[in-house]
Amino acid sequence: MLKLYHIPLSANSRRVWITLLEKGLPFEEIVLKLDGDQYQSEFLEISPFHHIPVLVDDGFRVVESLAILDYLEAKYPTPSLMPTDTKAIATVRMVELVTINELLPPTIRLTSQALGVLENAPQKVEKAHQQVLTVLDFFESLLGDSPYFASEFLTLGDIAAGTVVPQLPSIGVSLDDYPKLKAWCDRLMARDSWQKTQPSPEAIATSLPQIKALMKAYLM
Repeated sequence: MLKLYHIPLSANSRRVWITLLEKGLPFEEIVLKLDGDQYQSEFLEISPFHHIPVLVDDGFRVVESLAILDYLEAKYPTPSLMPTDTKAIATVRMVELVTINELLPPTIRLTSQALGVLENAPQKVEKAHQQVLTVLDFFESLLGDSPYFASEFLTLGDIAAGTVVPQLPSIGVSLDDYPKLKAWCDRLMARDSWQKTQPSPEAIATSLPQIKALMKAYLM
């Protein structure tokens, strides 16, 4: 059976979790704690970079969330989460990589500011806010008239971006100027996989001290 080592509050973990649910795959969920499980020797044996999530399939390990998504799509192609048109494939890849490289870093900074982790740094916060808006402009244009990125059906791009964009209003980034993205978020949040993996306020509150510590370390 597939084994998923992850932290439910992590966007990186959640995108793999959602993919497993969307594909209807049985898996063993091994939940790591935010207080340092990823640095324990047992976990470092399967993830020497202490990154989460990790997928283990009959002894074969896959690290890095996008690599895990590719693995699941290749091994379990039904239902498909990747279009076949070349331009659509490129769009999905762009959304995945822009989410990881361009959206997550400033989102973490804005989240840190909202949680009071950062010292007062208005210029850095404004820069992060503008970086997020640049991504939202890009995503709004990519959606066009499609319900999902480059497709009539859910794709890996939607799963990657969909673990970050719907959370932006909670850290002060409004989606009111992005009607297509806003409707897309509503579409995602109505899916069972998003509802099942959405962290509860209680889980967030319980983990808040560890979340703050991790974000402070990330930004140092």
